[in-house]
Amino acid sequence: MSKRLRIALLSDHFGRKFGGAESYGVNLFEILSQRHDVTVISHEFDHNLPVKEIPVHCHPLWPSWMRVLFFSIKARRLTQSGYDIVHSHMSGGTGDVQVIHVNSIRFRRLYGRNWLRRMIVWLQWSNIAYLLLEKASVRTSPSRHVVAVSPWLRDRLRDVYGPELKLDVIPPGASPVSFDAQLRDRVRADLGWSPTDIGCLLVARNPLRKGLAAVLDALALLPPTFKLAVVGAEPAVHDYIDARHPELNDRVSLVEPTSNVSPYYQASDVYVHPTLMDSFGMAPLEAMAHGLPVIVSGPKYCGFGQYVKHMHDAWVLDDPEDSVTIAKGLYELGMSTTTREQLLKHSELLVQSLSWRLVAEKFEALYADCLEHRAQ
Repeated sequence: MSKRLRIALLSDHFGRKFGGAESYGVNLFEILSQRHDVTVISHEFDHNLPVKEIPVHCHPLWPSWMRVLFFSIKARRLTQSGYDIVHSHMSGGTGDVQVIHVNSIRFRRLYGRNWLRRMIVWLQWSNIAYLLLEKASVRTSPSRHVVAVSPWLRDRLRDVYGPELKLDVIPPGASPVSFDAQLRDRVRADLGWSPTDIGCLLVARNPLRKGLAAVLDALALLPPTFKLAVVGAEPAVHDYIDARHPELNDRVSLVEPTSNVSPYYQASDVYVHPTLMDSFGMAPLEAMAHGLPVIVSGPKYCGFGQYVKHMHDAWVLDDPEDSVTIAKGLYELGMSTTTREQLLKHSELLVQSLSWRLVAEKFEALYADCLEHRAQ
């Protein structure tokens, strides 16, 4: 797209340290802000991109559903004029391009439930707000596009809104990262890993939902040279390890959320992501971009699982709670040079096919389509 656009981006938080969905927006607009004039409307910022910021302040005691509703109303007012495209990562229907990152509220709370449970859901103000905001989000028209970040998420949305729901699928991207031996040695030393230790990594804002329990069970089955770093761990994870696996305290390093995860990928030998539910799962793809072999849940649990094949470009788990299989995968990928090289050869090609520049071009094509239909 040659025309320079004025784009408003709506996001609850804008910064890589806030999670995968937020990283999607930052990585995408790191490219788009080079070609367009971008304004980010958000509650909180943590980035260094050349964009204009408009903060939206909410009362700290408001529950989350009120905050989301207020943001939707405020964002609609702020984007009534002055922009060619409104690109939204928030619920509410404000935007020419709406990106949906997480499983549908309607699917999680209403799908497959009996009439009594459905009625109970509709009796709660928070559920009413979330459901109505989501319904507005998936509204499509010739001049409006709704984007799901994986085929898995597209299918869940169509389960509850009907197979005729028009959705584009644009998964997250990745950019190959050059290996830095000095950085690797420095971070491993900070983590207390020796040169002969096998460093395993899990990156998640909520590690227990991403399979930490099974990873800890697996780690307990492996030799003491296998160590684990959990990046993004909240304080409650300390308590969980103390209660369930106190013997692993000296083998597990917990790192607070950070906007720069790359050094920890560089320091590690294997990435493990036995998530119980992920609409995509950016972290395994980012691990591949850093040259790490990956253990990841299959397509039943993880959207990224639809892009990989077992023992081709990843170690794919049929059961993400099977700690014995996770331990086997960690040992094989940590110790077998042949297996590592086989997976890395193919995962490198996968990273090339999912570049952020290609993702940006796909969104620019959607912008052009929106503008063309609006002009008719």
